[in-house]
This record gives sequence, C-alpha cells and structure tokens, in this order.
Amino acid sequence: MAVVCPECDNPITVNVDEVDEGETVQCDECGLDLEVVSLDPLELAPVDDTGYDDEAVSPVEEEEEE
Repeated sequence: MAVVCPECDNPITVNVDEVDEGETVQCDECGLDLEVVSLDPLELAPVDDTGYDDEAVSPVEEEEEE
C-alpha cells in the first residue's frame, strides 16, 4: 500500500503484512522518519525527537523579573 510523505509528497510503499503499529519507516526521498500509527487504514505520522504533542510536557522554569 502506498501513502504520501507529508514532507516531500513522495509516495512511500509500505507492505502492511511486514510492519506493525509503532514501527518506523523512512522516506526514501527526504529521509523523514515516520511511525506507523495505524494499519487499517494505513496511517503514518512524523517522528518528532522531542515527543508528540499529546505527551505531557514538563514546564520550563522561567526567571522572574524583579
């Protein structure tokens, strides 16, 4: 099955029988790492080194101005 890379619009062919949810695939054109988030329907999401938006983010301590 083919999906389109969200970064460069290159078609990415993924054999759903050979991958599992949570695995990563890489775009051959731009090198973007994509995580398989769903197999039916096939859905890929960019892997973010800092984590996903829905993960808890620890607050950044800011210096208070006096």
